[in-house]
Amino acid sequence: MNVTLRGRTRPYRTVTYDARSNTVQLIDQRLLPHEFTVVSTSNCFETGQAIRDMLVRGAGAIGATAAYGLAQGAKAFPGEDLRTFGRYIKEVFELLKSARPTAVDPVNAMLEVLRQMKGGETVAEKQALAVAAAEEFAHEDVEHCRGIGRQGSRLIRNGARVLTHCNAGWLAFVDIGSATGPIYAAQAEGKKVHVFCDETRPRCQGATLTAWELAQQGISHDVIADNAAGHLFQRRQIDLVIVGSDRTLGRTGEVANKIGTYTKAVLARRHRVPFYVAIPLSSIDWDLRSGRNIPIEEREQSEVLGAWGANGKSKREYVRIANPLSTARNPGFDVTPPDLITGIITPVGIFRPKDLWKNRAKLRNKRW
Repeated sequence: MNVTLRGRTRPYRTVTYDARSNTVQLIDQRLLPHEFTVVSTSNCFETGQAIRDMLVRGAGAIGATAAYGLAQGAKAFPGEDLRTFGRYIKEVFELLKSARPTAVDPVNAMLEVLRQMKGGETVAEKQALAVAAAEEFAHEDVEHCRGIGRQGSRLIRNGARVLTHCNAGWLAFVDIGSATGPIYAAQAEGKKVHVFCDETRPRCQGATLTAWELAQQGISHDVIADNAAGHLFQRRQIDLVIVGSDRTLGRTGEVANKIGTYTKAVLARRHRVPFYVAIPLSSIDWDLRSGRNIPIEEREQSEVLGAWGANGKSKREYVRIANPLSTARNPGFDVTPPDLITGIITPVGIFRPKDLWKNRAKLRNKRW
C-alpha cells in the first residue's frame, strides 16, 4: 500500500527480508499512528521477540515474519553438519511458533519452509530453499488478499456502511489486508464506502492502525468505542460487518479472532446484519476439531490497566487508567461459532462456515 510521509508517497510492505544482511524489516506497529518507523531484526531471536511484543501483528504479517525468521535462522547456521543443522532448525521453529500461539498462519508458513528445505542435500542448499520458500509465502499472502478483495467487493454496495473490528488491513498482512481487501477493491471500483472502526481495546488497533490505513487510503471512516456498535446496529446505521481471523477451523467453521469479535457477531445476528470473515487460505486449521482446543493467548494485565499514547511532545507514553490496587484479565482472542457467521470470504470464493470441510479440495492450498 502507499504511505504518505512528509508530503512524499511511496509503497511499503509490512514485512520484507534483506538477503544480503540476513535481516527482517518490519514496520513498528506499536508506534503508529504517531510515528512511522521501519525496524530491522538482526537474528531469529529478535524476530521472534518482535512477534511476541506485537511490533508486528496480524495473521499474514506474523506468518510471513515467522517464515522469514526461520529462513534467517537457517542462514545464520555456521556449520555443514546436517544433523546438527536439523536440531537447530527445530529449536528455531519452536521459538517462533511460541511467540503468538493463537494464530495458525506462522505454523503453516514455517511448515511450508521446512517442506521446501527437504529438497536440499547440503546445509547451503537447505538455506537457499528456506529463503525462497519464505519469499514465496509473502508473495502468496499478497495474492490471497487481492483475491479476497475481488471476491468480497461484490458484497459492498455503493454507499455501504461497514463495521470492522481490530485491524485486518495491510498492516496485518504483507499487503492489502483481508477484511480491508473488499473495502479497497470497492473503492477502486468507484463505490463510496464509510467504515466504522471499533477502537478494539485494550491495544486499540482499530483506532490506531485501521483508522490510520483508511486515512492514508482516503476512505471515509469514524472511530467508535467498542461498546458503541450496539447503538449503531439498533439505529440501522451498519449495513455489513467484515472481520479477519487468526485461525478458522476447517472442520467446524469456528473462527478465532481479536477479543470482542464474538460480541459483534451476536449483535449482528440480533439485528439481521450480514457478518463476514475474510481469510487467506493460510488461516485455515484443518486439524483441530473444536474451537475449545484453540489456544487463547492471555496477555499482560498492563494492557487492560493502562494505555499507550503520544504526549504533547509526540513521545510514546504509558498511562495507568485503572484503580491502582486492581488486577485484570486479558484474553487476546475469542471464538465465534459458525451459526453467527454469514460467510467466509476466501481468495477462491465465499463459503458458509459449515461448508469449508466439504470444499476442502478447493480450499486446501497445495502447500497447506
